[in-house]
Amino acid sequence: MASSNQEPIALVVHKLKGLAKSTQHFTNGLLDHFVSSRRRHPIEILKRLQREAFTDIMKLRDRQDKVERILSFKSAKTSPFDEASTRVRGEIEALGMLLMIDRINEGNQEAVDGMGIKSGVNSRFSFETTVREKDLLTAELVAKGQVDGPLSLAKVVYSANVNDWCSLVAVPLGGKCSDVGLTGYSCTGPPLLNKHIGSGVGLTVKKSNCIASLAQFVTQLDSAVPTHWLSTLAQVTYQLSWGTKVSLLGLNKTPKFLSQNASVGPIALPVGGLFRRHKEPMEADDGSIGSAALVLESDLDSSTKVGGWIEMSNSDSRYLQWGVSVSDLPEDDIGWGLKVGGSADGSNIWDRYQVEAFSKVKFGEKLLLQPSLVYVKDGSTKLPALVMKSSWSF
Repeated sequence: MASSNQEPIALVVHKLKGLAKSTQHFTNGLLDHFVSSRRRHPIEILKRLQREAFTDIMKLRDRQDKVERILSFKSAKTSPFDEASTRVRGEIEALGMLLMIDRINEGNQEAVDGMGIKSGVNSRFSFETTVREKDLLTAELVAKGQVDGPLSLAKVVYSANVNDWCSLVAVPLGGKCSDVGLTGYSCTGPPLLNKHIGSGVGLTVKKSNCIASLAQFVTQLDSAVPTHWLSTLAQVTYQLSWGTKVSLLGLNKTPKFLSQNASVGPIALPVGGLFRRHKEPMEADDGSIGSAALVLESDLDSSTKVGGWIEMSNSDSRYLQWGVSVSDLPEDDIGWGLKVGGSADGSNIWDRYQVEAFSKVKFGEKLLLQPSLVYVKDGSTKLPALVMKSSWSF
C-alpha cells in the first residue's frame, strides 16, 4: 500500500519539475528576445538617420550647383576692366642746344632744322591698363613747351595677344609706324618709323625666327579740299642669329579726295569704283607716295649694340637716307654712343650728313643726363653744336 501511494506523488513531482523547466525555457526565451530587440534598436535608428542625412546632403549639393551656375553666369557678364590694374608713368624732358656759330642766317637755318632737335621742355604721361590678363590698353597725354602746360590726349593704343604667334593692335588716335610690329630697335631707325599715320589696325604674326606685320591706317588732313590718306605698312623681320636681325619695311600712302561740302568723319573714306560694274581705268600717277627701308642690327653683349639702316623713296630712287650707330649703355653705369647719318640725292653721299657723340649718366633711378656733341654738314654749311638733354621719369 505504501508503494502504491508513493507512485502518484512521484508522478506529480515529475510533472511539476517538467512544468518548471518549460516555464524557465519560456522565460529565458522572452528575456533573450527582449535583449536582442533592445540591441538592434540603436542600429536601426542609426541607419534611419544615415538615410535622412544622405537625402539632406544631396539636396544641399543640388542647391550649391545652382548657386555656382548663377554666379558664373553673372561673372561672365561683368566688364573686363573690373579687375584691371592701371600703371601710371611720367617723363619730363628738357632739351637745350648751344650753337657754335656767330649768327643764324637763311643758309644755316636749314641746317638747324635738319638736325631734328627741338629745344624746350616737354612732359609725357602714359596710363597702361591690363585687360583680360594679356591685353594692354595705353593712353598717352603730352604737354609741349612748358612743364605746367595743358595736357592733350596724343595717343590711344590697344594691344591684344591672341596667342603665342599672333597679336593685334588698334590705334584709334595718334598712330605711328613704330606702334606696329617689332619696335625695339637699338639704333635710331629709319625716319618712316616716326611718321604719324593716323588711326588704324595692325596684325603681327610670329613663326620661328621670322616676324611679319601688316597694318592699315587712315589720316585726315585739314585743308581747303577734304583729303584722307590711306596708308599701308608692311614689315618683315628675320632673326639671323641670337643677337642679329634684319628688317624690311615698306610704307605706301594714297590720297582720297572728297568734295568740299562732304564731311564723313576721320575714319570713313570712300572707295570709288569698288562696286561698279564698269570700272574706269586708273591713272598712272594717282598721287601715291611711299618709301622702303632696310634695318640691320646686332647685340654684341647685354649693353653693346650696333646697327644701321637705309631708306629709299619710291618717288625718286636716287634720293636715300642712311644711318649707322654704335652704343654701350649699361643699366647702372655711364654709357656712351655714336651716331652717323645723312642723305643723298644721287650726288656725293658726304655732302649732307650729321655726326653725334653722346654719353648717358644716370643719377639714381629717375634722373638721366645726356650731353652730346653734334656736327652737321649741309652743303657748304658746317654747324657744330653742344646739346644737353635731361629727363626725369617716375
